[in-house]
Amino acid sequence: MRDYVAGGVPERLVPHTTEARNAGEVMVVAARRRGPSAAFWGMAMLVASEVTLFGTFIGSYYYLRFENPHWPPTGTPEPRVAVPLIMVGILVATSLPIVLAARAVRRGRLWTTRLLFVSALAVQCGYLVWAIHDYLDQLHSSAPQDNAYSSIYYVLLGADHAHVAVGILLVVWLLWKLARGLTMYRLNAVQVVAVYWLAVNVLTLIVLGVLLSARV
Repeated sequence: MRDYVAGGVPERLVPHTTEARNAGEVMVVAARRRGPSAAFWGMAMLVASEVTLFGTFIGSYYYLRFENPHWPPTGTPEPRVAVPLIMVGILVATSLPIVLAARAVRRGRLWTTRLLFVSALAVQCGYLVWAIHDYLDQLHSSAPQDNAYSSIYYVLLGADHAHVAVGILLVVWLLWKLARGLTMYRLNAVQVVAVYWLAVNVLTLIVLGVLLSARV
């Protein structure tokens, strides 16, 4: 009987997530991989749906802006610039350890992967604490129900903060998984979490740019 062929590769040579259960075996199986994993494509679909969601929010923001002669309306504070730019810059910097962790795990460097994720997590948590505090502080000077500007402003900012929080939860979950060793399943998880975090950082930059455009 002939082997089932998947994408031109005999079935017996196709890597499976349950095939490797330690760092050495993972490196061997990962080296045989000829393209992105199914997990990667699943995450790519999720990111695409999130981009669509934010695209809708951003489209609504500019539609409302062009329909209102004053943006933000008189009496509504303009968005702050300096501190948000610094904090978002710090957040984006966490992409480096996340990318390095995704590379380290493919080489079977489990401890390096863990340390890189822990260092990124510390900064991510610090950013989220500041973001929540800043969000609540702004609610004292304006509220979502005040006008169209405040409504879409808080929707965009809140949605972005929520995605940062989800990214942090994924990193915590991943560290818990990696504490029990490395498998192909966990290697795939590291790579897709890295993709998600990079996407969140890009979306955060875009959201910040949209909100700060009100000062132009």
